[in-house]
Amino acid sequence: MHDKFTSLTPELYAYLVAHNREPDAVLRELAAETMALGSMGSWQCAVEQGALLTMLVRLIGARRAVEVGTFTGYGAISIARGLAAGGRLLCCETEERYAAIARRYIARARLEETITLQIAPALDSLRALPATAEIDFAFIDADKKHYRFYYEELLPRLRPNGLIVIDNVLWRRRVIDPDDTHKSTRVIRKLNDLLVKDERVDVVMLAVADGITLVRKR
Repeated sequence: MHDKFTSLTPELYAYLVAHNREPDAVLRELAAETMALGSMGSWQCAVEQGALLTMLVRLIGARRAVEVGTFTGYGAISIARGLAAGGRLLCCETEERYAAIARRYIARARLEETITLQIAPALDSLRALPATAEIDFAFIDADKKHYRFYYEELLPRLRPNGLIVIDNVLWRRRVIDPDDTHKSTRVIRKLNDLLVKDERVDVVMLAVADGITLVRKR
């Protein structure tokens, strides 16, 4: 199987990005402002990841979506642009300083009527949602120590054939470092191991950006 693996050099990654549809001015300027934040700029969705989110949302015809961890809004805009007519996206964020940036770009993208940005602990926001299976699509990209809790709150609320996308599942290679015992690393490892065995879902892990797992509810 190793002969099927292509290691991404900077040059090959640049080629990959060039062969995705170029982000529009809103996303380009949002990306630039986010990168200007310094080291936290690395939290932003990669270009190909944002494009994939839009594609996945469109493919399943999603109307009701949830994002856990919005940061400055690149992922939120990407998800919202894929929603079917009349669709709504609930964004869960805890940091007002990042939400303020997201709001500006959401407005520029003319998605204020589509996106609800809620500033509160994400678990509180998720537990306040109806217990019925109404969500079509969810994206988890927030504090890693709560990943398992976010997953368990979202899954019962996800409709059959609905999709959860979980980010950072490769965790910058830390998941395979036996010397890394940080809590976030341990949580991601345990969730990755759980998902492979969880009979409630079908899963596929992909080497997109920092690793994503697609979870389809059976």
